[in-house]
Amino acid sequence: MKSHTEYLTINTPTERAFINLTPQVEQILRKSGIQEGLLLCNSMHITSSVFINDDERGLHEDFTKWLEELAPFNSSPEHYHHNRTGEENADAHLKRQIMGREVVVAVTAGKLDFGPWEQIFYGEFDGRRPKRVLIKIIGQ
Repeated sequence: MKSHTEYLTINTPTERAFINLTPQVEQILRKSGIQEGLLLCNSMHITSSVFINDDERGLHEDFTKWLEELAPFNSSPEHYHHNRTGEENADAHLKRQIMGREVVVAVTAGKLDFGPWEQIFYGEFDGRRPKRVLIKIIGQ
């Protein structure tokens, strides 16, 4: 069994963003030479996520609205206990928890074995600084 590991660095110019990682992940998979196995893609930061869904702008706007309703930004330490530490990003931690840390995708015949419309996304909830995403592929 072989393994291949690479890291992506993401630095969004905005606090919130959704970025399609699929082309970069596919390039890393090709580079690995692995034909059959599993690919793990995970955010290595606690205020960002990796998830699978459709690459449709309206859906991404819906995610943004829905997440803001579930965990609205509020810098007040009275609203979120985490903000009593001097941070103002408690909502970003909660949004990450909702959207998830990682995805695992089967690799079949050297390609990501997706269902229709599936793509890998990075979700940023507290941006404007570099964050890493791990790509780990195991197989043969």
